[in-house]
Amino acid sequence: MTTFIIYGTVIVLLIISTLKDPQKSKKALKIGFNSFKKLLPSIVPMMVGIGIILSIMSPEAVSAILGEKSGIGGVILGLIIGSTAFMPSFVAFPLGANLLSHGAGYPQIAGFISSLMAVGLVSLGLEIKYFGKKAAVLRNLTAFAASITFVIVIWRVMS
Repeated sequence: MTTFIIYGTVIVLLIISTLKDPQKSKKALKIGFNSFKKLLPSIVPMMVGIGIILSIMSPEAVSAILGEKSGIGGVILGLIIGSTAFMPSFVAFPLGANLLSHGAGYPQIAGFISSLMAVGLVSLGLEIKYFGKKAAVLRNLTAFAASITFVIVIWRVMS
């Protein structure tokens, strides 16, 4: 239902934008489409890989690795995988939901998703280049601490 509301809102706003200024709307759609084309080569292999992994791994295996019974080890693993992985949020959130449906625990997925979105070990070199070593490392350490805090809150709330 939420999906229909979001898409409906986007369509209505696009119609309003087109009525107000067709040229700007056309330019915005072109920019969005070009951005999508640039992301596609990295998204498709990621989604295929995730699909293969989830088809190979049984719900029991997911539950053993990231399930509620995996405890603090599963949380640490989720934090580490999330910190080192690189994927956009529109892939990460459905993946988290899929892992939950396959038996993963809420704290473990909270650690995975929060560190995935906040910590960027893969992009650390680029961050250092633009922001400097001290700022990049400090940002990543702060983000990791925030992810741990988020896990603790989820663990308390969901248990």
